[in-house]
Amino acid sequence: MNFASKQRDDEPRIDLTPLIDVVFILLIFFMVTTTFNRQSELKVELPESSSEVEKPLDKPVKLAIDASGRYFINGNEVVNTKGDTLAMALSKALGGNPNQAVILQADAKTPHQAVVTAMDAAAKLGVNQLSIATTMSSEGQ
Repeated sequence: MNFASKQRDDEPRIDLTPLIDVVFILLIFFMVTTTFNRQSELKVELPESSSEVEKPLDKPVKLAIDASGRYFINGNEVVNTKGDTLAMALSKALGGNPNQAVILQADAKTPHQAVVTAMDAAAKLGVNQLSIATTMSSEGQ
C-alpha cells in the first residue's frame, strides 16, 4: 500500500470559457437592444438680403366691420352685407391692384361670419397682403 501523497504539479486555473460565454451573450444583447437614430437633414437655401429699402406701394385699404356686421371701406359704408357687394366695393377701392395691402379692422363683438365673409372677398380678389388690426388691452399695461 502506497500511502504516500502524490503531489500534483498542476497549478489552479481559472476557467475562462463561462466568462467568455457571458461576455458574448451581453454583446449580443446590447447589439439587439440598441436603436440607431438616423438624423435626417434638410438643405435650406436662405434668401439673401438687399440693402435697398422698399417703398410701400400705396396707402393700405382699411376694411372695418362694426359690431352689427356692417362693412366700411376707408370710412365709407358698403350698401349691404352681402359678399358680392363687398367684393365689388373692395375691388373698386383697390383699383385693380391685388398687391395693395388691406387692413381688416373688426369690432370685438363682430359676428365671426362677417369677418370670414370679408376675408373671403379679399381672397377672391387675389389680395395677398391682408392684415388684421388689433388694439392693446388696458389690462396688459
